[in-house]
Amino acid sequence: MGPTYVLKKPLAALLTSLTLLSAAPALAANVYGEQLEGFTYPYTLQHFNFSSQQQSLSMGYMDVKPQQNANGKTVVLMHGKNFCGATWEETIRDLSEKGYRVIAPDQIGFCSSTKPANYQYTFQQLAENTHQLLTKLGVQKAVIIGHSTGGMVATRYALMYPNQTEKLVLVNPIGLEDWKAKGAPYRTVDQWYERELKLSAEGIKKYEQQTYYVGRWKPEYDKWVDMLAGLNSGPGHKKVAWNSALIYDMIFTQPVYYEFKDLNVPTTLIIGTSDTTAIGSDIASPAVKATLGNYKVLGKEVAKLIPGARLIELPGMGHAPQMEEPAKFNQTLIDDLAR
Repeated sequence: MGPTYVLKKPLAALLTSLTLLSAAPALAANVYGEQLEGFTYPYTLQHFNFSSQQQSLSMGYMDVKPQQNANGKTVVLMHGKNFCGATWEETIRDLSEKGYRVIAPDQIGFCSSTKPANYQYTFQQLAENTHQLLTKLGVQKAVIIGHSTGGMVATRYALMYPNQTEKLVLVNPIGLEDWKAKGAPYRTVDQWYERELKLSAEGIKKYEQQTYYVGRWKPEYDKWVDMLAGLNSGPGHKKVAWNSALIYDMIFTQPVYYEFKDLNVPTTLIIGTSDTTAIGSDIASPAVKATLGNYKVLGKEVAKLIPGARLIELPGMGHAPQMEEPAKFNQTLIDDLAR
């Protein structure tokens, strides 16, 4: 009996080790270039070359034609801070199948676009860049859909170009509150830079699992960790981190919150109610942190600020509903656009 016991113990230990390995965070298996070279986009990636702030820049984008029964409408999808146009993959597919032309740009400083050595980041500048792209593509009017930081860009775009905005849809946008006014501490650009240099696949997955997916995880989420971690560990990682730092400073110091009342385009808010995203909450005091990122409340409050806004709540969903539950989110969006 003794030898049998000795054999079973290592086997149990081995099984335990295998279980722990299978539950371990995904590691970045790939390394990508400064403009995400090497990462496969779901649709043909094109580039818009233009001049801005005395330098030549290149803006990556996908322009997906309707797959059937074109309805003559164009949808522009604006990604968030830790996202790319590619993260709209399934939304692009479903919208194009419903007859929409879909344009998904990567903003300057992000993903497949230029990472300038120096750039004055403002939401107005990003909105203007997007407007130039749409003008070049012959788009005179579009449905503007913004997620996360893209919601702040989309809001600014609608304020600047109301006649070119057919409808505004904000998907778990950040900026539904002014974090600094609520007491969140300020980080300098240099402090953001040092933080961004330390990004790892493990850290990215931990944050995404908690905030985007409310503690849940599916294998299909792994590629988005790989995308971000591979970009941040590639040969251009210092420029990627520097631009990320500049962008975080823009997000924190340039609220759109006070101008929601000035929107005069049809607007829908789609809110995953379990979202807790708030810039600066990680270094805020417990008392301040408790007041930040309550999307279940923020969605309702901001819907009252925007004239005629429609609020759609997705109970129990996190910061990225289009990635967390694509089928449910896409049907919700398509139904809203058809109103």
